[in-house]
Amino acid sequence: MAQSETGFARQLVDAWYKPGLDGRVLLFVPLAWLYGAVTALRRGLFRVGLKKSTHLPVPTIVIGNITVGGSGKTPLTIYLAQQLLVAGFKPAIVSRGYGGSAQTVTPVTAASDPAVTGDEPVLMAQATGVPVMVGRDRVAAGLALLAAHPEVNVILCDDGLQHYRLQRDIELCVIDGARGLGNGQLIPAGPLREGKGRLQKVDAVIVNGVGATDWHAHTWTMQLQPDAIYHLADRTRTDSVAELGGQTLHAVAGIGNPARFFATLSALGLQTKNHAFADHQRYTTADLPADGLIITTEKDAVKLTSLSGIALTDDRIRVLPVRAQLDDGLMTWLAARILEVSNGRQAA
Repeated sequence: MAQSETGFARQLVDAWYKPGLDGRVLLFVPLAWLYGAVTALRRGLFRVGLKKSTHLPVPTIVIGNITVGGSGKTPLTIYLAQQLLVAGFKPAIVSRGYGGSAQTVTPVTAASDPAVTGDEPVLMAQATGVPVMVGRDRVAAGLALLAAHPEVNVILCDDGLQHYRLQRDIELCVIDGARGLGNGQLIPAGPLREGKGRLQKVDAVIVNGVGATDWHAHTWTMQLQPDAIYHLADRTRTDSVAELGGQTLHAVAGIGNPARFFATLSALGLQTKNHAFADHQRYTTADLPADGLIITTEKDAVKLTSLSGIALTDDRIRVLPVRAQLDDGLMTWLAARILEVSNGRQAA
């Protein structure tokens, strides 16, 4: 089984999240300085107008992070889209479509091929029912989405905090509560895409799980709550934890932080043989264990469903969905900010 979360890359990530400056990352510190200089120059070029950025016609919210790897952006984006619908807004989602082969702006539906559009956009389309568009140029994707869906009055951009070509009205930064900012170093000496100071420039910070809450004046805590475990071959069939106990159970995860998924299963009382793959892993049948049951994430399930029909014939696969839960105060604050932006646009 070809696993990607082993070897030097895995060791380097582990070193990022150890206290202090682990010896394994010292050689990368000069590269981190260079990376920081290049990214600072790029931000400066956008700030002074030498590189062009564009505002979309409707309020635009970017949900991103300043660290490499999964922090919970997609569950948060799904939660926000669902809550905005309840609040009477007409949201839509724009995404880069990581892991997909699409070279041009492409609409996404619940039935889209994740190999083309990326796995997360398909999951978001399935979970929310709102319009979803992917594109390497998020400005072009946003404009195409609005042309196809003129009723949309707020856009959620899944990821893209560093995509400065797209101007944004509200920035939400997600932090993994357990891992925080690691050793505080920039890539490749640490996990940071931008320095810690970037947090003071966003509008709010969302902490995923238990962790520090003093990152920003506006900080909310998000909990990812496990939902009913269902059969991938038939979503109407569910299994309790007790029904899965005592069986050979393989946990398969190709997400930004597989350890979080494995820890969730352990907290539920499930004993699993863990198989960690790279984020956006393109599975083959050889990647799946030949014995026992398999439990995976909804994001992985999207890809397995399109794997030569195996998910529809292999009833060994179970899916553990998680749902974001946040204090109502976030949506109260966010709705007020959206209306403030909208009113400001109309007044101008």
